[in-house]
Amino acid sequence: MDQTLPPTELILNAPPRSLGQVPLDWQPQPGNQLIHDGQVYTVLERRHRYQFTASRYQLHKIDLYVQLAGNAEEKSWLGDRWVLGDISCEYNARSELVRCAVNPDGPCQNCAHYQRRES
Repeated sequence: MDQTLPPTELILNAPPRSLGQVPLDWQPQPGNQLIHDGQVYTVLERRHRYQFTASRYQLHKIDLYVQLAGNAEEKSWLGDRWVLGDISCEYNARSELVRCAVNPDGPCQNCAHYQRRES
């Protein structure tokens, strides 16, 4: 059964603005990355909008809240996944979505708050 997906709107998280509607043939989950207009974005949140028609609710629209993915130099391999930032720093969140608490937008290089993590 071939089911077409409704329109998907990409919304940049910070600063909040719409990047437009894109046709997708897959359903990206938070943490997935996608390419739009030559930029790589990480999906933070996915929201479904429903519309009540013909006595039932139907999926009307999908909103994807995204943030720009950092470049490859700003990622570290941790166990079985890539995380943002320098994992040798005490403040690193060890997350695919958030770099750290004190400098979430980065970059890690030459950060004034850098403290080496003790093993």
